Amino acid sequence: MANLKQLAQSLGLSITTVSRALDGYADVSAATRERVLAAAATAGYRPNASARRLRKQRAELVAVTLPSDPGHIGPPHFLDMLSGCAECLAGAGLNLVIAPVPRGESELDLCRRFVDGRRVDAMLLVRTRRHDERVEFLQSRGIPFVTNGRTESAVPHPYIDGDGYAGFHAATRRFQDAGHRRIGHIAGPQDYYFAHARQRGWQAAMQEAGLGTDLCAEAAPTEQGGYIAALDLLRRPERPTALVCATDEMAIGALRALREVDGGEEISIVGHDDLPIGAFASPSLSTMRMTGENLGANFASLLLRAMAGEPADRLQELHAIEFVDRDSHRRPLRTA
Repeated sequence: MANLKQLAQSLGLSITTVSRALDGYADVSAATRERVLAAAATAGYRPNASARRLRKQRAELVAVTLPSDPGHIGPPHFLDMLSGCAECLAGAGLNLVIAPVPRGESELDLCRRFVDGRRVDAMLLVRTRRHDERVEFLQSRGIPFVTNGRTESAVPHPYIDGDGYAGFHAATRRFQDAGHRRIGHIAGPQDYYFAHARQRGWQAAMQEAGLGTDLCAEAAPTEQGGYIAALDLLRRPERPTALVCATDEMAIGALRALREVDGGEEISIVGHDDLPIGAFASPSLSTMRMTGENLGANFASLLLRAMAGEPADRLQELHAIEFVDRDSHRRPLRTA
């Protein structure tokens, strides 16, 4: 098998010209490029991948950092999206790397290690915070990135997000139309943008109907968090007749709490994210989800456009929220 020097000698070209032809640079004529590629194929030449990346100053990697607990990597609904994103990026010669955040390290630390070590060409961020240090850091370094969720950053950045405010406003109104007046909200931590937007949607619908907003409990966006928050609300003097939960994980924890209290089977509940496990809960969990056929492909497209230098304010998608109706939101309301 020929090496680069031998290939160049056989063609009567410089090593630099052959190398740039193989890497697809525009300053090499189409005729020369075709001649080089044909000769490389005949000689069985395979470019050294590491050297090629160094020449092109590209790592050919996109990284996504995911918070992790023992035996559990990140929110589960992200994994299907990342699979679709990885498949599309592979078609562009890029590999998506999922990087769980080591215990004792922050996502910002991991971002800094990837970027300052020149290990990645771009990054995908999930579960954004309202004031997100990761976003500010990547903007300061000029690294292309897309976020799954919005922030309150004054500088525009690429994102895909669902309209959580409108979705939770509509879910609360649905319960009101069914006759509920004591509608509780199990909220995620309010420094997360998604949790803040969803709580505001519930709160606005309650206030517009002249109803109180005291039936709200905030907890970690996990099954354990939802369980604890639900027990808190169920112990109130006037407990809710319906619950709107920030995530499906929290809703599944809340369902466990409802099974442990008298009359819990009468309380209606809805979540968000459309996790597959929700269909197999008891009762099956009614939920909400962001619309879109192939969100993974959307993220890949925005990443590639960001890497090509397209302005951030043209790389922002806000998707509507749709309902997935099962059994848990239809529990009979008793007015006694």
